[in-house]
Amino acid sequence: MMSKQTFGFIGLGNMGGPMVKRLLHAGHTVLVFDRDAAALARAVADGAQARSSALDVADAAATIFLSLPDGPAVQHVISAQDGLLQGKRVKCVVDLSTIGPRAAVAASQALGARGIAYVDSPVSGGIGGAERGTLAVMTACPQPLYDELAPVLKNFGRLFYMGAGPGLGQTMKLANNLLSAAAVAITSEAMAMGAKAGLDPGVMLEVINAGSGRNSATMEKFPKAVLTGTFNIGFAARLACKDVRLCLEESEALGVPMVVGAAVREMLVVTNAVYGKDADYTDVARLLETWGGVPIRQHVK
Repeated sequence: MMSKQTFGFIGLGNMGGPMVKRLLHAGHTVLVFDRDAAALARAVADGAQARSSALDVADAAATIFLSLPDGPAVQHVISAQDGLLQGKRVKCVVDLSTIGPRAAVAASQALGARGIAYVDSPVSGGIGGAERGTLAVMTACPQPLYDELAPVLKNFGRLFYMGAGPGLGQTMKLANNLLSAAAVAITSEAMAMGAKAGLDPGVMLEVINAGSGRNSATMEKFPKAVLTGTFNIGFAARLACKDVRLCLEESEALGVPMVVGAAVREMLVVTNAVYGKDADYTDVARLLETWGGVPIRQHVK
């Protein structure tokens, strides 16, 4: 079992905040930074120790976790004047973000030039998984480093070793997120069709989840955020669109056509265009409600 240690954690959003809690509950000391003062205050209230910058974290912690929205954010935290590269103590950066394989390779090269190890370790499972410690943790790094980090990574969920090279974890995450986004898009279409025909959406989901059509959208996202009319599953549509775009770019670079994936991306692009930068992932279903002229709601019996 890993002894109690001091870790850094940068990025305290919907996923990062709960993961910090997991480390705190395991008895570790966690030094945190986020540009969002409210997110930083929440982490401190949970027991974390605030730092004033990424560099401040890197001066005090040997292992630092990142949970950031995209590749440019990771690049900035690493390379800015007050970034990780200038840190006096940092030796290992574990990147839990979804940034794509090429950004992971670039991050690894930049850190490696300063003798800092980069661990490509995106996660999947949503806010609930982050809170419960049931995420899928997809880690790519040299095997000895993986073995060393495994005890602390287990605080976040189930571990999967993807290989030694940076970018392999990202590739796995992009494949997963493409499937998740496709499930939301096609479920939205099927549910709108059934509701327009007169079926009870709640009963539809019961049937689908008992049959061969069940998926992550029908099992979780639609019961929680569509049937209720809240359209708030806690994941931004713009981030889902970013993930699918990265997946399509990687697939194109590898020479693998993605016809269906391209259609899924267009659904997310339209959702963002219609509902704006704060659109939720499940607003795809709200888009289908508008197009179909029918609500996808649980009927009150």
